[in-house]
Amino acid sequence: MTVLVLDVGGTHVKLLASGRRVPVKLESGPTLTPRLMVSRVREATADWRYEAVTLGYPGPVVRGRPLSDPHNLAPGWMRFDFARAFGCPVRIVNDAAMQALGSYDGGRMLFLGLGTGLGSALVDEGVLLPLELAHLPYREARTFEDYLGLRGLKRLGQAKWQKHVWIVSTMLRRALVADHVVLGGGNVKKLKRLPPNTRRGNNFNAFRGGFRVWAAAR
Repeated sequence: MTVLVLDVGGTHVKLLASGRRVPVKLESGPTLTPRLMVSRVREATADWRYEAVTLGYPGPVVRGRPLSDPHNLAPGWMRFDFARAFGCPVRIVNDAAMQALGSYDGGRMLFLGLGTGLGSALVDEGVLLPLELAHLPYREARTFEDYLGLRGLKRLGQAKWQKHVWIVSTMLRRALVADHVVLGGGNVKKLKRLPPNTRRGNNFNAFRGGFRVWAAAR
């Protein structure tokens, strides 16, 4: 099956299809509606052939449906019919969960995405379990995301931010009885050292996860 994977973010929509090596990047932002996104994607992939679409969604997803509109995009995503718009089957998954699935290499793995916010997911023996850990309380009436997300990095500075990445990733690994942690997201490159039982993810893993969504469903 040839799959088109869309990784939707607050600043860019990145896309890649089976058999292609170089992702295409489109502008995103607060004026991007789902209809406009589909229009731009179809224009950019006019000469591509695909039978199904995986959409990595920047927000919580339950049973293949978004629970809320993304914070950094225009409204209208919750009830939009993506399958009709693309003319083929579409599977919607949380963007962090999609990257977690693509990062998985065995055992019980916790994924933490260090980006604008804090994405999280668990993969246990190949079964994907999306999580929403970002807004759980952590310290000083703040959340995990307040410390590990971009706001925390800017407020704390790199040294203190890295310290809290170590503390939180170790704490969550133990709490969820994970064998290891994968740290992904755009800010993982700012970490000079990694905690024990932890490895760096790769943004390309989001595409691998999008392909695996359909492989696992066969």
